[in-house]
Amino acid sequence: MMAGFPSVPLTIAMTRPASSKLSRLLFGLLAYVSLGIGLVAIVIPGLPTTEFILLAAWAATRSSPRLSAWLENHRLFGPILHNWRNGKVIQRRAKVSATISMLLCAGLMLVFLDHHWPVFLAIGGMTLGNLWIWSRPEAVPAQNRSSAGAHG
Repeated sequence: MMAGFPSVPLTIAMTRPASSKLSRLLFGLLAYVSLGIGLVAIVIPGLPTTEFILLAAWAATRSSPRLSAWLENHRLFGPILHNWRNGKVIQRRAKVSATISMLLCAGLMLVFLDHHWPVFLAIGGMTLGNLWIWSRPEAVPAQNRSSAGAHG
């Protein structure tokens, strides 16, 4: 899903916006919708914040240099994007937070909703998302740390 993110320093990772006006519009829409969901996910258990911020940043690099720069320099999102682009890193604190959030959400769904296929599908999706999150490294590899210091 995020295969379009290069594992290189931020200054090199920036790509040019799409050439077509329609493409820029669609990437922009995806960027703002993903950012909106990511912001909501900060306070709603079960929604993954990191993935939506990464998707928003990816789409913003193809649609809006202004939004892309804002995300890169944001106090909360900037470090997430830096870590991702320099080794596909997700910090342990974010992993633990996502896991607790998803467990809480799954528990609430099992307690308050009928146990039909949509509930199990949602729990399955959260499980897959959580497995993916925990499969990511937790620290920037040493070679990327030294090259990131030289470029950023």
